[in-house]
Amino acid sequence: MQLRDIEIFLTLADELHFGRTAERLRIAQASVSQSIAKHERSIGGKLFERSSRTVRLTALGQQLREDLLPIPDALRRSLDRASLAARGGTDVLRVGMIGENAYDLTPFWESFRSRHPQWQLKVRHSPFVHPFDSLRRGDIDVLVAWLPIEEPDLSVGPVICTEPMVAMVRAAHPLVDDETVSMEAFGDRGLFGPSDPQPSYWEAAYSPFTTPSGRTIERAHSVASCEEVPTIVATSDAIDITSAHAARYAARPDIAYLPITDSHLLRWGLVWKSDAETAPVRALARVVRDLGTLVQ
Repeated sequence: MQLRDIEIFLTLADELHFGRTAERLRIAQASVSQSIAKHERSIGGKLFERSSRTVRLTALGQQLREDLLPIPDALRRSLDRASLAARGGTDVLRVGMIGENAYDLTPFWESFRSRHPQWQLKVRHSPFVHPFDSLRRGDIDVLVAWLPIEEPDLSVGPVICTEPMVAMVRAAHPLVDDETVSMEAFGDRGLFGPSDPQPSYWEAAYSPFTTPSGRTIERAHSVASCEEVPTIVATSDAIDITSAHAARYAARPDIAYLPITDSHLLRWGLVWKSDAETAPVRALARVVRDLGTLVQ
């Protein structure tokens, strides 16, 4: 069988309709019939049972379908690897994470490695300032970033996890006695902002510009990295908003994390450069869809 004939056979085995098969492959219906008839003669047996109303696979056709199904996927993987090599890449999927909770996502990493032992997986930290530069430069293949992302050159995949937001304050701050805070507190005290501009819609999804009542939340402090924030908070009355996993991964004696009673859920998703989508990228997205979103 030629590759085109394999495609015709497998499409007909899927559609079980000559007209829909021809339409899907954008060929004449007669070409479908001729291809199947040729291979039935070559094999020496019927691949399909046909009537005026139905088309069904024979036992021989079912066996052939099972034998041929891996071929198109294997061919696509070979072409993807060749394309990757032509761009100077390797069979390594490089994942960048803006958050610090890579350990929480272990089931996704383990499932990817189990399903695809032919590919390596490397997970690294990515900065939140100039968040998409590493994707655009080709330093990483996939970014785990909070959503939404509306960049025209980037594709957004499935949501990998969701979590609430918390307030970060110094351990001796007066707000600690209240045990929880409202978003209105940031209207009084402001929030931290990036030293370099970010897409405003993306910044607002993490650090809102208004309280629920509509009051403006000023950017009271400017930082170039998230590592600067705890030091400033711990040594002043400044407060900031952060994702809940920080309370576990960035715990320290001079910082307290307080639940925010009226905050939003933060959604983290997979993002990649649209013109650099590869088989490993699609495979990781498939793993996330199959396992479902982690709710923290």
